[in-house]
Amino acid sequence: QEQLVESGGGLVQAGGSLRLSCAASGVLFRISTMGWYRQAPGKQRDMVATITSGGGTNYADSVKGRFTLSRDNAKNTVYLQMNSLKPEDTATYYCSKLWPGGSLWGQGTQVTVSS
Repeated sequence: QEQLVESGGGLVQAGGSLRLSCAASGVLFRISTMGWYRQAPGKQRDMVATITSGGGTNYADSVKGRFTLSRDNAKNTVYLQMNSLKPEDTATYYCSKLWPGGSLWGQGTQVTVSS
């Protein structure tokens, strides 16, 4: 059974850092394009960052230079390092397998940044 499990969210002050993890099981992780998305209350779910099987990354303009997405194929895990956090980064963060096959989503992890 395919599954994504996120961890690492929490409450942090503005300017602080968090690292989110997403552990995948039941998927062909090594060849999968993975991504992180976020959704704030009352807003749509937006792409934060994606990473291809070859390690190529793409970031939303709002997080460029602050967030870094990486993957460890030996552990079937992707990591989102978030630095210089801002209150506007507050949202539920979702891990996703974008390719191959249909999209798969985790349950989400809450990130709250206080000012």
